Amino acid sequence: MIRTFTDQLNRSISFNYPPKRIVSLVPSQTELLFDLGLDTEVIGITKFCIHPIKKFAERTKIGGTKKLNIDQIRSLKPDLIIGNKEENEQAQIEELMTEFPVWMSDIYTLTDAKHTITQIGELVDRQPEASYLNFLINAGFTDLQALALQQGIDKRVAYLIWREPYMLAGKDTFIDDILTINGLRNVITQSRYPEVDLSKLNELKPDLIFLSSEPYPFKEKHTEEIKKAVPGAKVMLVDGEMFSWYGSRLVKAVQYLFQFQKELL
Repeated sequence: MIRTFTDQLNRSISFNYPPKRIVSLVPSQTELLFDLGLDTEVIGITKFCIHPIKKFAERTKIGGTKKLNIDQIRSLKPDLIIGNKEENEQAQIEELMTEFPVWMSDIYTLTDAKHTITQIGELVDRQPEASYLNFLINAGFTDLQALALQQGIDKRVAYLIWREPYMLAGKDTFIDDILTINGLRNVITQSRYPEVDLSKLNELKPDLIFLSSEPYPFKEKHTEEIKKAVPGAKVMLVDGEMFSWYGSRLVKAVQYLFQFQKELL
């Protein structure tokens, strides 16, 4: 039967329900689809959709999140494509929209993420599974926030996502919301992902500087150059998936962030 849904860009799409041939354009949402219990329905994923690894190995790769292989997607004949406003390129998404039902998420906060899980659960006929995931996520992050308050965590942080040029997660990002929940104040007041040089970062006087494992793969060798430039800050490598993936990975993020909070005391 044909059903109509409204995505987070306020667009209506219609497709034969439930979908049997899904292409997912975002790693965190791909993982969510599998954790909701889908399997063969997910026929195409990006080269960055590495979780779960067994499913990654078995699925057709349709390029990267920013450089989709449109012809490969066409060859798969999907009855539903699921993407994200921030992670996918607008021009490519608009091209796909002329040929296929494309449902887009637009996520800035944990609340947005939980709403997305609910909506994707409805899209793929896995409402009970989505509700259970949200129950776990809500309980875990409520405890995380309470623990941060009890422990008096109140530190100024800079979260680096890129090098050459250095780029940071600023306001109006999912990362910023996760930092705030854990008692951390972002020293960056600009929106989205501004560039900053290290001398300017030093002037902002962060207590902590987080070097994310993605999208730029910061390593231990990079901590030394940051420490030299910003000697007053504690520099830490962090797992970017735990701060920026907004699907079912949030369940795993809770335990990671509990341990992380202990390191901040």
